[in-house]
Amino acid sequence: MHYVSNTEEQIKEMLDVIGANDVSELFKDVPQSLILKEKLKIPSALSEMEVGRLLKSIAAKNNTGMISFLGAGAYCHFIPTIVNHLLLRGEFFTAYTPYQPEISQGMLQAIFEYQTIICNLTGMDAANASMYDNSSALAEAAIMACRIKNKNKILISRAVHPEHREVVKTYTNANSIELIEVGCSNGTTEIGEHKDFAAILVQQPNFFGLIEDLNAISDFAHENGALLVVSVNEPTSLGILKSPGSYNADIVVGEGHSFGNPISFGGPFVGFMATKREFVRQIPGRLAGQTVDSEGRRGFVLTLQAREQHIRREKATSNICTNQALNALAVTITLSTLGKELKNLAIQNLHKSHYAVNSMENAGIKRVFTAPFYNEFVVEVKDLKKASENLIKNGILPGLDLGKFYPEHKNRMLFCITEMHTKEQVDELVGALSSD
Repeated sequence: MHYVSNTEEQIKEMLDVIGANDVSELFKDVPQSLILKEKLKIPSALSEMEVGRLLKSIAAKNNTGMISFLGAGAYCHFIPTIVNHLLLRGEFFTAYTPYQPEISQGMLQAIFEYQTIICNLTGMDAANASMYDNSSALAEAAIMACRIKNKNKILISRAVHPEHREVVKTYTNANSIELIEVGCSNGTTEIGEHKDFAAILVQQPNFFGLIEDLNAISDFAHENGALLVVSVNEPTSLGILKSPGSYNADIVVGEGHSFGNPISFGGPFVGFMATKREFVRQIPGRLAGQTVDSEGRRGFVLTLQAREQHIRREKATSNICTNQALNALAVTITLSTLGKELKNLAIQNLHKSHYAVNSMENAGIKRVFTAPFYNEFVVEVKDLKKASENLIKNGILPGLDLGKFYPEHKNRMLFCITEMHTKEQVDELVGALSSD
């Protein structure tokens, strides 16, 4: 595809064909008050060398030396060197999407292996080729559940990531689905009394880093003839926690960027979705399947593409028209490299975060919730603004201010500890917080 501007002659030729005198006539329906009548006030063009120099000067303003203990959906984990060595190969890095299966066997196999890994990780029967991110995957799961149960009411735990809840709210509102928030007690989901709903949506570990009682929530959902949808925002936890499938979850979604994908200033992320075999035809997006050709050789195809590119829009399960293939490949390479070492990775996250909490409590810093947690936790400070300023002064990026999302949690911070943090860094954090 050549992105070359049209010449004046080409523009005139096209205008003559459609009977217009000027390009502006094509925009006559746009109110004059909205049309820009002067040139944009932007600098003149720069040479390649000048652009490089300008971008370097801007990048130099970034402070990359601070220690970060932020989590809340964006987790910093080690990325093995092998990931970029394979991911950036031309045949993967330049591929968009395998519309012609007969010449895209490598990409299709990569997607198929990704789907297999997600099924193994979640304990589910089938997974799709990936989603945009966890929030949109969770919203799609809510709509999928309503379609399966032929109901228009969804329960969602208030301990689900607040930004993900906002996305779900947007999707369900557009689909005339009633969304009811379920409260929390000691930071975990408090079910209460509810009837006649399609599904309950919970996060494991939840937004506060706490471990939900999925046995009780699963029983509650299925006793009411509803589905259990589990969101896994920090999938390294599955190295030591039971899979959602073992709790009889019906749909499992999550965020895969923890495996092989850098945080990169907020994206791109890669959502995953898996479900039970009986619901596979309701799953949005696309699936890669394994088959054999006429000569009995192993091959891969795209299958079950119930999306608007392939069928009538009103019959489509979703308007998601692509998948995060390159990011999903990074997940596949990372998990293939880790193998059973995923358990040791999860144990490191668990032990280091518990060391941090114990150290904070010994220093007089109060932990807010008593429920079991994985690698995130909430602590209370006397003055959040003062504590944040003190942390920054010590070269530490503050934890997340929970008061922004939960007014009742004013002066409380959400911290995350991963395998990337050293004992010395955790001790620096504790020292800076306790000196407030």
